[in-house]
Amino acid sequence: MTMLSAIFFALAALLPAAVAATQTRVDPARVERVLRRAAVIDLHCDTTKEIFEAGYDLGELHDYNQVDIPRMRRGHVSGVFFASNPPAGAPPLEAMRESIEHVDAVWREVRRHPAHLVRGVSAEDILTARKQGRIAILFGLEGGHVIDSNLAVLRSFYDLGARYMTLVHDRNTPWADAALDKPAHNGLTNFGLEVVREMNRLGMMIDVSHASDKTFWDTLAVTRAPVIASHSSCRVFSSHPRNMSDDMFRAVAKNGGVVHINYFNAYLDEDYWKRHRALPTLFPELAVPRPRKRGPERRKYHADRLAKLGRVPFSRLLDHFEHVAKVAGVDHVGLGSDFDGCQDLLPEGMEDISKIPNLVRGLMERGFSDSDIEKILGGNTLRAMRQVEKLARSIQTSSSGRQ
Repeated sequence: MTMLSAIFFALAALLPAAVAATQTRVDPARVERVLRRAAVIDLHCDTTKEIFEAGYDLGELHDYNQVDIPRMRRGHVSGVFFASNPPAGAPPLEAMRESIEHVDAVWREVRRHPAHLVRGVSAEDILTARKQGRIAILFGLEGGHVIDSNLAVLRSFYDLGARYMTLVHDRNTPWADAALDKPAHNGLTNFGLEVVREMNRLGMMIDVSHASDKTFWDTLAVTRAPVIASHSSCRVFSSHPRNMSDDMFRAVAKNGGVVHINYFNAYLDEDYWKRHRALPTLFPELAVPRPRKRGPERRKYHADRLAKLGRVPFSRLLDHFEHVAKVAGVDHVGLGSDFDGCQDLLPEGMEDISKIPNLVRGLMERGFSDSDIEKILGGNTLRAMRQVEKLARSIQTSSSGRQ
């Protein structure tokens, strides 16, 4: 073979890759257009404790954590659900009190920044805030332990502004089994079924993240409203018990609900999860208790672990969005980052809430249409919220007519 022929064949071999690169190149103006049109809604951020424990000012651009107003603006965010998650093992009254304090802290922070933030409790509030050039802050309860097995407390949290509740957190409640705990109730107890029905009546979204598989299936059997998974990912890529199976995705689709993808590296990648579990063994110097309170010591604790574990590729996060869209349908996927709650262990390119344009670009490169991306960014969530709200109005109207 002559030198000229060798060069020709080498160039020919590279041509398919070059063509593919051309086909997947995304016009930045297209990304910007989609972000301007979309309602971008993140269903789960744990910034609540930063505000409550560490005096975190959402108005400042920080060089740590993942959520503040400047970075929400860069991410074109329309609405964010801040979660309250008192320790799952805390005594019920202590957990309840802490959640009330969390609600108070978040609403005070919203009032502190009226030019940028507005308190939200409905789908319409998010859209109204967006039209005003503001960001709607909504509230969710992460863990049914905070209601102390009392429907009156559940109703009171709804009145305080909570618009979803994760049925369980990391431990079982007296009425529901958690994914990370030893089964105690075979899913939901009779009282757990009452909780689901009352949440339907109130118009509070039922969050199946953290639920055991049996709790999930029990919930789907009784709810009349769409459910959400506020921050869960795909078991096919990481066998972490917090993730969901394809059968679950199909069931959520049939129910009309939405699975909001969690960005925590250990939920995204099986190998990463194995290394995360083995970290204290691999690096004994890291086998120290995590500081309980938020602040510099906790940030160093997380930074030390990130330095050893690194990040998963951005492509792995895209795999999860693409998989749920294929299995459940594109109408049942949303954003559930778990920002400020996943130990800073986030994928490359999604280190904080300002990086949402990267997600849009990545989905475009995977072949998603603009309209489908707008659904994923927030359209699906708005639709599910409206359905939950509509059912609640119907139930309440029907109940009033019988009185």
